Amino acid sequence: MQAEAFRQFIELERDHWWFRGRRTVYLGLLERVLARRFGAARPARALDLGCGVGGFLDGLARLSERVIGFEYDAEAAAHCRSRAVAPIARASAERVPARDASFDVVCLFDVIEHVDDDVAALAESARVLRPGGLCLASVPAFQFLYAENDRLAEHRRRYTRGELVERFAAAGFEIERATYTNVLLFPAIAVAVLLLKAWERVTPRREESGHTNLTWGIPRWLDGVLYRCFAAELVLSRRFDLPLGHSLVVIGRKR
Repeated sequence: MQAEAFRQFIELERDHWWFRGRRTVYLGLLERVLARRFGAARPARALDLGCGVGGFLDGLARLSERVIGFEYDAEAAAHCRSRAVAPIARASAERVPARDASFDVVCLFDVIEHVDDDVAALAESARVLRPGGLCLASVPAFQFLYAENDRLAEHRRRYTRGELVERFAAAGFEIERATYTNVLLFPAIAVAVLLLKAWERVTPRREESGHTNLTWGIPRWLDGVLYRCFAAELVLSRRFDLPLGHSLVVIGRKR
């Protein structure tokens, strides 16, 4: 991730509607599947693989007995340690420094779109999971929406549901859930991104520009409305896989 995008994530991840919506929906989906898998008990060990600036560590700490974070970027890892929520180590998602079958849950929140070999990252997740353990991966959806924000975040690709399900299957998982997310806002987001892409085609691109789709300031009331729109989909996505959205979540169970 480029430095400007990283600074924006640090500043916005606690209060911005998009970050709050992700936490509500992704952790809500995981909690639902965990309840079916473990009942009233909590999984003993969870791994936040590629934990970034640590926005999901608190939520995973609530859902499991112990959470550990691995992060490749030194600055992001240092920021996570400053949160004092979980032990943090530097590691690549494609080479995880953990024993076989040592975790009950592995989460890759917007991680595998950054790595060259996404199947290798998922296979490493399968290796460190106990039999029947769960792996959650969230990713940006639809390559036609790939834009300047993806370049600044250093995304290699965006995914369809079928593509991500294939990656999970290749890594040795059976699919528990495969749903699009950020569904209600998807039409507006798609139109806005396509218009911005058209604008980028006719205006010179400045390499030093740090603009992302998080750069635009919005009023607090609108931030609240957007968060509620994002979070509201959880009522449906807890029960059904949704057919279209700006992001995508797959939860697989190790065979």
